[in-house]
Amino acid sequence: DGVFIDGRLSVKGDMTGPSGARMVLRDPFVDTAVLEVARGGLVRSGLGFSRCDVAACLNVTSDHLGQGRIDTLDQLAAVKRVPIEVAREAVVLNADDPRVLAMAEHSRAKKIVYVTMDADHALVREHVREGGRAVVLERGMGGEMITLFDAGRHLPLLWTHLIPATLEGKAIHNVQNAMFAAAITHALGEGPAGAGGTSITLDQIRHGLRTFTTSFYEAPGRLNVYDEHPFKVILDYAHNPAAVEAMGRLVDRLDVKGTRRLILSAPGDRRDEDVMAVALAAAPHFDAFICKQDDRRRGRTTGEVPTLLRDTLVGAGAAPEAVEVVADEQEAVARGLELSRPGDLLVVFGDQITRCWKQIVQFHSPHREAEVEAGPPALLPEGEAFTLRSSQRIARDERGVHLVTPHDEEAD
Repeated sequence: DGVFIDGRLSVKGDMTGPSGARMVLRDPFVDTAVLEVARGGLVRSGLGFSRCDVAACLNVTSDHLGQGRIDTLDQLAAVKRVPIEVAREAVVLNADDPRVLAMAEHSRAKKIVYVTMDADHALVREHVREGGRAVVLERGMGGEMITLFDAGRHLPLLWTHLIPATLEGKAIHNVQNAMFAAAITHALGEGPAGAGGTSITLDQIRHGLRTFTTSFYEAPGRLNVYDEHPFKVILDYAHNPAAVEAMGRLVDRLDVKGTRRLILSAPGDRRDEDVMAVALAAAPHFDAFICKQDDRRRGRTTGEVPTLLRDTLVGAGAAPEAVEVVADEQEAVARGLELSRPGDLLVVFGDQITRCWKQIVQFHSPHREAEVEAGPPALLPEGEAFTLRSSQRIARDERGVHLVTPHDEEAD
């Protein structure tokens, strides 16, 4: 989204390349820098810094293949390995991804930290027995616990259902993200003066996990939930098969009484097989679909991406009448909101996140009025110095609270 210094946006835009890194590192007030290092910037312009204290790699998935002469997952892994090669203090690696696990061989950092959601991972178990560090998801009678192993110590951090960003532990991809956040922070701030120049306690890490939410204002486009309509809406920037599959697994875990509807798109600069993979990842998890395109078509003709998505969904078994094409994003979001009924779930994979969120928040659902009219008569709190006459009732609407008498109703 941009460069943020102390929580304030200083430069807006995609700043995941070397230019964004240089802006942050040149700021004299910065003590600790957290930098996203994107594949595109690495290929075009390099890393942007010669060394770092801690580097992490979460996964290697088939996004952006066919761009920048990167055609295979092994080639992509070699690019994503560059930050791992220059880290000095610690590297944090996903032990559940074979290509990321293999990056340890290329690291010269003092410590290797593995993150795994498999408490029986054989290599991680041996690593822990040798005194190595790992963050592991352990399952017990109380739920799932994020646990840190360090130099023979077993340190439970936090139950996953207590982390707001995981939606009570249902968002497994955010459980993993929380584990990486804990591992990176612990590596940065261990000891009296950690790798980041400051000491960070386990309680501070717990506090960070307990207080960070995926609200639109803290993490725009990352699992933003809106519950103020008679139906639930989730806005997310998922735009590749791995992200779509992660959201699909979350939807499977949610208690949805009505229809699961998805507004789906894919970036136009991806290969046809990548666009089709996005549709295939979504197909098993939803009942109805609205296929759209991003504002920037990135070389595609109008309607090409949503048509390819629709054909793939129908080919995967979706009922043709349950799949619509509404190419324009604003019209697609409006259509999804209009179709939603009480108890439904609407998931929006948005491109222009702020615009989508405003549409969602500002939508006036006719079903909300029906619920208010059909609800029980409103009562005033006890102890108020007010007497309601038998001919009057209390009404609530977007303006607040007011009295309604038979004369008022006739006038209406």
